[in-house]
Amino acid sequence: MSSDAATIAYYEANAPRYTLSFGQAPSRHLDRFLDRLSPGARILELGCGGGRDSARIIERGFDLDATDGTPAMVRKANERFDVGARVMLFGDLAAKEEYDAVWAHACLLHVPRSDLPPILTKILEALKPRGLHFANYKLGEAEGRDPLGRWANLPDEEWLESTYREAGFEVLAAERYRGKGADGVQRDWYALTLSGKDG
Repeated sequence: MSSDAATIAYYEANAPRYTLSFGQAPSRHLDRFLDRLSPGARILELGCGGGRDSARIIERGFDLDATDGTPAMVRKANERFDVGARVMLFGDLAAKEEYDAVWAHACLLHVPRSDLPPILTKILEALKPRGLHFANYKLGEAEGRDPLGRWANLPDEEWLESTYREAGFEVLAAERYRGKGADGVQRDWYALTLSGKDG
């Protein structure tokens, strides 16, 4: 179960309200991540949502492949920002050394813990040698449903870093910070910037 039906259904039903509930500014870690990349780098975005990060990536001159598992979110991203987003579930990723980077802001946190390792393997395979990957997660002690009914894996830092290393990634940087999600809950988050394997 790399995707949760109830989580997809939530975003499908709430895409217009959800996308308008956030400002137009890109994610706080995006520009710092993009600064690590060569001009024109090919980027896969997982969980593009309403497209605000997608628009910034394109604005900065990168070659973007924006994806989301929810058709309504893809429609909204394309309506608002014309980013060429397409529907793709995490488990359907099948690229081989195609991308210089994979940007996954606040989306892999919806993958059940048992399903995360094979998804990370797919991300690693999609990256060119030494390609970069960003992901951030809400921290917690036990996975389950949040107040909106979405699935959240809610790991701790040690588990996250260990899971990424076992998948073949090198942790380049990590940051714990406070943030509030769409469910209104203020909690600690963990952001990881990672590097893929050598060629």
